[in-house]
Amino acid sequence: MTGKVYGAIDLGASSGRVIAGIFAESGLELTEIARFPNGPRAVDGSLYWDFDGLFESVVSGLLQLADFAQARGSSVESIGIDTWAVDYGLVSKDGNLLATPRHYRDERNLLGVSAVHGLVSQEELYQENGLQFLPFNTLYQLAAEQLQNPELLAKAQKVLLMPDLIAYLLTGVMRAEVTNASTTGLLSAKSQTWNLELCRKLGFGQELLPQLIQPGDSYGKITLGSLSHPTLENTKVVAVATHDTASAIYSIAGLDKGSAYLSSGTWSLLGVLLDEPNLTDAASKANFTNELGVDSKTRFLKNLSGLWLIQESLRTWNEAGNHLTVAELLDDAKRVQTDARIDVSDPEFAAPGNMPARIQVHVSRNGGIPPQTPGEIARCIFESLADAYAKAVSELELVTGRKINKMFVIGGGSQNELLCQLTADRCEIEVFAGPVEATAIGNLLAQVKDQNLNYQFSPTLFNPTKGN
Repeated sequence: MTGKVYGAIDLGASSGRVIAGIFAESGLELTEIARFPNGPRAVDGSLYWDFDGLFESVVSGLLQLADFAQARGSSVESIGIDTWAVDYGLVSKDGNLLATPRHYRDERNLLGVSAVHGLVSQEELYQENGLQFLPFNTLYQLAAEQLQNPELLAKAQKVLLMPDLIAYLLTGVMRAEVTNASTTGLLSAKSQTWNLELCRKLGFGQELLPQLIQPGDSYGKITLGSLSHPTLENTKVVAVATHDTASAIYSIAGLDKGSAYLSSGTWSLLGVLLDEPNLTDAASKANFTNELGVDSKTRFLKNLSGLWLIQESLRTWNEAGNHLTVAELLDDAKRVQTDARIDVSDPEFAAPGNMPARIQVHVSRNGGIPPQTPGEIARCIFESLADAYAKAVSELELVTGRKINKMFVIGGGSQNELLCQLTADRCEIEVFAGPVEATAIGNLLAQVKDQNLNYQFSPTLFNPTKGN
């Protein structure tokens, strides 16, 4: 069997994958080629990514992709890279990575927040970049870098966000794809170009910012010597929607003015698509963000905590010897009830650590009865997430003037039937769940966005329960 093979490098905060995509007559066929762990590493009180290990895994996965294509008598037409947002690497003037990239949960960001808002108010900043206040946005990280490591920043030729950094190492070409660039805080929400005046105010050299490119543009062909393989000789690295949420949203068919989306993974990203950014005071006060999507659409959304709360709880229990799988935890959560609730976006839940203990303290401090068992704690998390989603939908309706009547849930959380049903019940709207592989699908679709290739998906419908 022959046919063009496309590759999606999909890197998340807890794992990474290389996926093969083939557009066949029956639709898009996906094959997971490689999967590998990802996560923060604590070194001397700071959090870093294991970038060397991550890149080695990407290269290994691409070689496996090449073998997959060769076995089919085909070649790899192109690959696309999507990752989480905001984090970056500094590339020296001789083209080398200057330091291990920091993790967005590193506490140094608070220094950057103070420095930035000593020069530009939050209200003024929102009019410039349209971003929800999040202490890890790239401009705060760069401000912290400037305070702590000015000599490092002085040596840098370019600042490259994670997908652009990987693309550079594969092709030798330094660019900045716009959907991820829009999360830095340094891109103008109105012009969709680098905000050079803001950079000047903050003391960032404009020469650090790479040339912008759009989803569907090409960085260039793979030139990395360790990827010498007959099926990779003419493989292009395409700039997809490199922010994983933008890729995920691009996979959704049927988004209209009555639709909201929820990209459900480590984070919950809930919003709507707009033709223009919403920079009103109401949007700013409700802490919504304006990020770019494919074809210059605005992803108007709110960043909420997500399955990070479950992931970190599972890690804590496993380290204590209580080895639970996600499936077992979900079954336990379905069988119990609890009135315990938490504010899922409270900063006390942001850092790695003993999540169950923090949840119990939070509930007790707010006058509730703390959940005790893993099932009760998981149920508390899911109920609290659903409450947060309902509040965000109400705020969306107020700020945009739209009536939301359905929600598309994509990503890993779309497999969580309990959470999907709770979301439908709390929001009192239809919830369409899936695909779980939304990010990889959106990545692949962006690689062929100018071609009329077939893709179909039938989501699972969750209707709100009457009287709930």
